[in-house]
Amino acid sequence: MAGSDAAAQGSFGVGVDKMRKRPDFLRAARALRQGTTGFHLQGNPRRDGSEAMRVGFTCSKKVGNAVARNRAKRRLREVARRVLPDQGRAGWDYVLIGRAEITSTHDFEQMCRDLEWALGRVHARA
Repeated sequence: MAGSDAAAQGSFGVGVDKMRKRPDFLRAARALRQGTTGFHLQGNPRRDGSEAMRVGFTCSKKVGNAVARNRAKRRLREVARRVLPDQGRAGWDYVLIGRAEITSTHDFEQMCRDLEWALGRVHARA
């Protein structure tokens, strides 16, 4: 079991876990939201006392076929890997939602800046 924890944290860094359960995604959907050009961000401060930051990714069929959705999620994972360890807050859940035809083609550096901006907006409203 410890090996799977290390694998989950390895791609994002120490203290960042992946969200996997539907109720966690639904809880984040009821919380704070911020849209950007390339994606939507949902943020939810958890009240369970956990210091781990969690992140989830989703793309609906509006984004395209399975290849397009997977490409969009790969880009979102990389944006989160670069930005969240520095800009995210401990004890928060974040969900990045891909947008149709934009997430997989939008400028990558701009998406990183957009995530930093969106995190600032979400944290300011918390």
